[in-house]
Amino acid sequence: MPGLTDIQVDQIERVIQDAGTDWDRRAHRFLVLAESAADSGLARSWRRRQPRSADALIFEAWVELVRGRSAGRMEDAHAAADSCHRAAELQPNDPTPWVVLLGILRLTRCDQQDVFKVWHEVTARDAWHREAHIQMLGYVSPEECGSHGQVLDFVDSVRSRITPAVPAVGLELAAAVDHHNRTVARGGVDALLARRQWTQARAESALARALADWVRAGRLGHAAALADLNMLAYALVQANRLPEAAEVFQLIGGTVTPWPWRLDGDPVQQFSYWQAQALR
Repeated sequence: MPGLTDIQVDQIERVIQDAGTDWDRRAHRFLVLAESAADSGLARSWRRRQPRSADALIFEAWVELVRGRSAGRMEDAHAAADSCHRAAELQPNDPTPWVVLLGILRLTRCDQQDVFKVWHEVTARDAWHREAHIQMLGYVSPEECGSHGQVLDFVDSVRSRITPAVPAVGLELAAAVDHHNRTVARGGVDALLARRQWTQARAESALARALADWVRAGRLGHAAALADLNMLAYALVQANRLPEAAEVFQLIGGTVTPWPWRLDGDPVQQFSYWQAQALR
């Protein structure tokens, strides 16, 4: 269809611009759209059409990051990073270019000094940026450039300052789910005893805070709130706390997020099975 690409680019641009300076919602829209457009040429078309548009530069860099995550490497990380720097110059108050750059540095396993410089650029503009916190959690993990001790230190530093209504509120629980998955992946006796993790003080506290603040107090209002609720439902299922999981499934309805359900198989099948078990 003639002109279809232009129509699609206009729609993407409008959706992103409608988020205004709600940095959390803006980043969430960029992420969802970048994942949807990764197999197309829309990002390049937008950037060629508007070479001095910060949003076009961010979008192309984010699409390249999505492709790089899928492939395990980026074709041209330097060019994507350069797009982030140019976007940051055009929109100095926007944390989004720095968030994408953080993801690029994480994927390319850059030195911690360089990564933390970018981390500080993000948090100077948006102290509780959800995607940035998720990127840092992955970077300091033992699978990437850190260790279990660094994960605990990072989570503790965030937990000491965080409030229940901010977008990064799920970081502590995300770390607990990652630790559970790491334990299962080791196999053997560790995998068989993985559920005992959820009876330990740190994991129990994370679940208790999430239930109190997210479910009963109803304080989640950020763009990825349903993703965090999916994570909480998964954690409660792994902890064999189905009555409490039922409360969360009722809030979620039918919105399934791939992570963390994909850790155990097809996300929709896993979600549907455990939702039925919890609500019966």
